Amino acid sequence: MKATVPPRISAVLPAYNEEAVIADVIRRTAAAMLEMGVPDPEIIVVDDGSRDATAQRARVKAPVGVEVRVIAHPVNRGYGAALRTGFENARGDAVWLMDSDGQFDPGDLGKLLPHYRVDRVVCGYRIRRSDKAVRRWNHTAFFTLVRFVIGRTIRDVNCGFKLFPREVGRGLRLNGALISTELIVRARKAGYQPVTVGVPHYPRTAGQATGANPRVVARAFGELWRFRRDLHSMRRQGPGTPRSFRVLVAPRNGVKPPG
Repeated sequence: MKATVPPRISAVLPAYNEEAVIADVIRRTAAAMLEMGVPDPEIIVVDDGSRDATAQRARVKAPVGVEVRVIAHPVNRGYGAALRTGFENARGDAVWLMDSDGQFDPGDLGKLLPHYRVDRVVCGYRIRRSDKAVRRWNHTAFFTLVRFVIGRTIRDVNCGFKLFPREVGRGLRLNGALISTELIVRARKAGYQPVTVGVPHYPRTAGQATGANPRVVARAFGELWRFRRDLHSMRRQGPGTPRSFRVLVAPRNGVKPPG
């Protein structure tokens, strides 16, 4: 089931107040997809109600062969909501989620592609995470609680560097930090295999992370308990594929069947 050529990829870049880096991230993302021979590549920037010029600076002239679309939320709706908008609007066979803060190298898509299959979710985990210590501690504490409440997920579930079939991103419900947890839990239930790959993580050069914002933290705790209820409901239903997902089986040449 190994693909012999890259799938058509939609890169989804969620952005909030990233005017200083967004144009460079887009250009590097486009260059990476072209270099790797991705057919019909597109980049979707979802500006989640930024207070700066993120949306305007995201409307850069893309290299020939790469389409860049900017979708702007009129108000800040949350990280998960931004991802859901991008996932629902993706046209490619696969979705490449990459945070737009410049802490990942788009060239590291090459680390995920060899592991991509139509029945897999390929998830990066951050090698030597380059964030302030307090942010790392907060993240570790919260996702330790998530594992206690939800059960096992994957290594570094919240890493914003993933590649997966488009269907996996459809029909998600959460609007906050737990969106990646929901994606993995639902994908695994639907029969997709999570695969983890180490990727470098770089320091921020501009902008400010919002993960420690009290409003963001409160939303995350609220979503955790709501998702716990949803998960219990899913378990009572027994095994089966959620309506939002279908596992696609690739033919021998690795090309996704039409439809």
